[in-house]
Amino acid sequence: MNGKKFTKIICAAAIVAAFTFSGCGDLTGLGKSEQEDKPAAEKSVVTQPAHTEAASNAPNKPESNAKISDARNTPAVRVARNVGPAVVGITNKAIARDFFDRTFETEGVGSGVIFKNDGYIITNNHVIAGAKEIIVSLSDGNTVNGTLIGTDEMTDIAVVKVDAKDLPVAELGDSDEVVVGEPAIAIGNPMGLEFQGSVTVGVISALNRTLDLNDRRVKLFQTDAPISPGNSGGALVNADGEVIGINSIKLATNGVEGMGFAIPINTVKTIVAELMDKGYVARPYLGVTIFDKPTAARYGYQLTIDKGVYVFQIALDSPAGRAGFQRGDIILNIDGKDVNSVADVRNEVAAHKVGDKIKVLLDRDGKQETVELTLEEMPQPSNQ
Repeated sequence: MNGKKFTKIICAAAIVAAFTFSGCGDLTGLGKSEQEDKPAAEKSVVTQPAHTEAASNAPNKPESNAKISDARNTPAVRVARNVGPAVVGITNKAIARDFFDRTFETEGVGSGVIFKNDGYIITNNHVIAGAKEIIVSLSDGNTVNGTLIGTDEMTDIAVVKVDAKDLPVAELGDSDEVVVGEPAIAIGNPMGLEFQGSVTVGVISALNRTLDLNDRRVKLFQTDAPISPGNSGGALVNADGEVIGINSIKLATNGVEGMGFAIPINTVKTIVAELMDKGYVARPYLGVTIFDKPTAARYGYQLTIDKGVYVFQIALDSPAGRAGFQRGDIILNIDGKDVNSVADVRNEVAAHKVGDKIKVLLDRDGKQETVELTLEEMPQPSNQ
């Protein structure tokens, strides 16, 4: 290792992970006919029988069938009436340990969107993460147990299934057609099930808003429609009643109104297609642990390079391992595109598919060389 480039300044924990991200196949025909953050997700099958509440307790049950004037029959009213019944509450029951290593049950609440009438629901990964039991609260007041079909931590998307038929479904739109300034209507369960089916209204504030989260870069819609804890996994709907995004993140700072963010529905469709097919999303990977200056500092190291990213660790049985990568290599570019951060590398790998060949320009001890390798599917965790 080149001591001038990379100096350890404090002890750091062992680091293992291969950095990866990619797209996946298309999804067609979804939605036409047919709390909050917890530890890492696992597949779970609920064993307790479903239980119900009286339908008269349904939060969205209309009190009157009287017609209203055209002036009052706004897009928000129509969306609440037509899409609201397809938005559900999701209760995550998990087991945690206290300071004295004693186990206790925790409970969190989020939202979900029914997209197939035989019980398939889109929600956020963090809503169901770590769940030992998943309970789905339908808009008619009934509650049913749910099974986790698949989850994707990188995009914060999960699919849950309930044993039910002829459920109301939401129509999934085309997020590529969304424009800044158009109405955006959020439906979910802010602060818990006592506020189930809440509707808030705003506009699309920005498209392709890029956020770096845990060394990965994600593109989201930004909206000023109020989104609070418990809204995660709920629907962001346009004025035509089409779901254009899944609410996921709320940012707020002192003196600034919270900015809501949603995962574009076209991204969601491709992820959901793989989750229903495999239970996970297949992504290509290099097989290296890499550092830029911020990530090196996070683990107690000082990195002194002017460009590129530092190769800290290589998995031998991986594309990078077979291509001869070495610790201390500096990755300068991938297929001719400069990479100067962990997110840059992930994005370039994400732009390819499993089986694609890529060329990586390395700096090794001051000399540059180009290495060609074939991207492979990232191994799945043993509990997947």
